[in-house]
Amino acid sequence: MVKLAILARLEAKPGKEQDVADFLKGALPLAMEEAGTINWFALQIGPSTFGIFDTFETQEGRAAHLGGEIAKALMANAPDLLAVDPVLEMVDLLAVK
Repeated sequence: MVKLAILARLEAKPGKEQDVADFLKGALPLAMEEAGTINWFALQIGPSTFGIFDTFETQEGRAAHLGGEIAKALMANAPDLLAVDPVLEMVDLLAVK
């Protein structure tokens, strides 16, 4: 049962909005390889605000994602792409359809 999630909020540097969008789109194949990541969504919330929302059945799956290739690539590229550090929220899901 899916009961855990991560909500990440990303704010692109001015002029880097398309680069952030491209980075997120390019991360999909990495997410597909993560057995513990049940759902993975890349979002554009506003002109320069982006997000990632992913769901997990176990703490181990969530921890593996946080230490995985997407997180490593995001942190490696954050100084060039992001105006501020990513905001990560660990979420407990109350109801899922």
